[in-house]
Amino acid sequence: MAKSIQVEVVARGNEDAEKLIRRFIKKVKKEEIIDEVRERRYYKKPSVRRRERKAKRLYIIRNLQK
Repeated sequence: MAKSIQVEVVARGNEDAEKLIRRFIKKVKKEEIIDEVRERRYYKKPSVRRRERKAKRLYIIRNLQK
């Protein structure tokens, strides 16, 4: 089951709409909602997902060793 994510931005006092939108975008990026939507857009076989995770781990390890 998919997890439920709610991103809410409440206006602070006399805050401009542009600032509200910027704060909303920051929160969405922090929660990685857009990345998840892009990832789920197309089906990936489990073997492909495992291969990608392994490649990502190796990339991180190599960069940490430098």
